[in-house]
Amino acid sequence: MDVRENILSCEKGDIENLNITPVLEKNKTVLKFEKIIKRFIDILGGGIGVLTLIPLTLIIWIANRIVKDNGPIFYTQERIGQNGKIFKMYKYRSMIVGADEKLEKYLEENEEAREEYKKYKKLKNDPRITIIGKVLRKTSLDEFPQFINVLKGDMSLVGPRPYLPREKEDMNGFFNYITSCKPGITGLWQTTGRSNTTFTDRLTLDMSYYYNHSLKLEIKILLKTFMKVFEKEGAV
Repeated sequence: MDVRENILSCEKGDIENLNITPVLEKNKTVLKFEKIIKRFIDILGGGIGVLTLIPLTLIIWIANRIVKDNGPIFYTQERIGQNGKIFKMYKYRSMIVGADEKLEKYLEENEEAREEYKKYKKLKNDPRITIIGKVLRKTSLDEFPQFINVLKGDMSLVGPRPYLPREKEDMNGFFNYITSCKPGITGLWQTTGRSNTTFTDRLTLDMSYYYNHSLKLEIKILLKTFMKVFEKEGAV
């Protein structure tokens, strides 16, 4: 039985019955070296990313004012970090103010949307997205403020995308495995389907990252992410 079948078949909290083989431990010296290099790359990439926020923020502020959107530029949201620690993740606001509250009401009134959200944990045609927000999501620019999280150490450039606290129960027993890795701006999920993947597929990819993550894999993911962004695929 593969990881995806395990995810679909196991009962919540029944991870111990899945007979999953632990990740093979690397040589401690190699592991320490890779962690140092990974953090160096995070600081370098995070620093460059934060510098781009200065002109980008000004452009977005002007664009929002042109379309009469006077809401805040930035948006913070609680996410699950490494080892289950909750942190505030930064994004450019791409939805209307009060979007989280309006989502609950919208799902209550729309059965089709409710089923879509249950499967994907997002809506393809989300009515809460603003005019400028559509552009930000299409180009993935809404994710740029997360370079601040990278510099702070909450996130890495590469890793599983941080889950929402309300998604913990839906992670179906894989919570401790996935959150043992530091969450990232990009990862296997973003480079292998992005918006077209179901929540179960996302769990499968994150477990695959857990088993196989290495410095070599992360460099490949970074390079593939740049290609995806330039191809202007769906939003993260």
